[in-house]
Amino acid sequence: LATTTSEPTAKEQTVIFNPDFFVEKLRHEQPEVFAELVLSHISRLIDLPGSEFAQLQGAVEPEVPPSSGFLRSFNFLKRKDKGVIFGAPLTEEGIAQVYQLIEYLAKSLHVEGLFRVPGNSIRQQALREMLNSGADIDLETGDYHPNDVATVLKAFLGELPEPLLTHRHFHAHLKIADLTRFDEEGNKTTVPDKERQIQSLQLLLMLLPPPNRSLLKLLLDLLYRTAKHQDKNKMSALNLALMFAPHIIWPKKVNASNLQENICKLNDSVAFLIKHSQKLFKAPVYIREHARMHFSSSKISQTQVSSSRGQHTEEALKELFDHVSNMPESAQKKRFIRQLNKQGPPGSSLPDCRTPSDQKHRRSRSFSGFIKRKISGNQLAIDKSRRQMSLESPGVVDHAKHMLQERVSTKKVKSK
Repeated sequence: LATTTSEPTAKEQTVIFNPDFFVEKLRHEQPEVFAELVLSHISRLIDLPGSEFAQLQGAVEPEVPPSSGFLRSFNFLKRKDKGVIFGAPLTEEGIAQVYQLIEYLAKSLHVEGLFRVPGNSIRQQALREMLNSGADIDLETGDYHPNDVATVLKAFLGELPEPLLTHRHFHAHLKIADLTRFDEEGNKTTVPDKERQIQSLQLLLMLLPPPNRSLLKLLLDLLYRTAKHQDKNKMSALNLALMFAPHIIWPKKVNASNLQENICKLNDSVAFLIKHSQKLFKAPVYIREHARMHFSSSKISQTQVSSSRGQHTEEALKELFDHVSNMPESAQKKRFIRQLNKQGPPGSSLPDCRTPSDQKHRRSRSFSGFIKRKISGNQLAIDKSRRQMSLESPGVVDHAKHMLQERVSTKKVKSK
């Protein structure tokens, strides 16, 4: 017998859930809370002096030493043809243009010396102009060699007003590179503590501006895949780091001697980013849990407030019921009872004092709006209800209180 297979129902289909959903939600909805959370964990993992931590917070501007004459001239030459994309602050438009280069290079990972061999300067200039104009480029026509495209990509990164990893994060990257393990006696060793380095980078990259973070992820994914094909292209993670460190992490203005002291450390840092790029854009488990609990506790708090307001509303309505029930028998009391019985709390009712004639000619009034507000816990609904009743007979509550006072006074006189 032939068997037929049916499509899985909605319940049977696997639900894909982003484990960083609450982290991203916190970042977008409460950025200050998010930044404080991330910074608190960064300070636990790396030891930043006060001034450097203030720079990371954004409390003060990054302190960058003036550059040497050589570096100033070099930067000027790179930015002489500043345009819409090249030399401009990073934007979503710029990322969209550069993504054309990244997408093409991802298909050219076999090219030997990719990102190292410079290519043809004339073709590169034509490509730059097309990118600056905002044009869609068909790189599959063969007009450009992968080396041309790779060189233009590096130039774009090098001409950003500040490094892709930002000046603000510069000192933090140097500290992360120095993280090493401790021996059993608590003494620092020379063995890198990769776990702490990865966690620190996960946190640090969360603090990047969204455009920087987006482009960095695209770039590191490309370089990671390039290094995986090093048997063909001869470009290891360290070789790629040597090509890209000047463009994504070196400060734009830096003293040459200071840079020389840290150049090996910066190169190693970029190599580490490339090797572990597939882990760096995921939030640590404790950040995920904190973000989830943050929103869970917010819901619980809102529910408690709503429940408390609803309880106060019920109590106020019962108080109003008591006032009316203690009024002497009259036409006014009958009218008030009819209105309150329509909108009163569940299980609460006042004796129906209407005559059969009253019941026959009763008029229907809508209090659906009042009921909805009562359910939502809006205390103003009670005041509105009292005002509505007072339109038919002014001073209903005052009158009820007055009658109660008279009854009490009468009882006192009789007792005397």
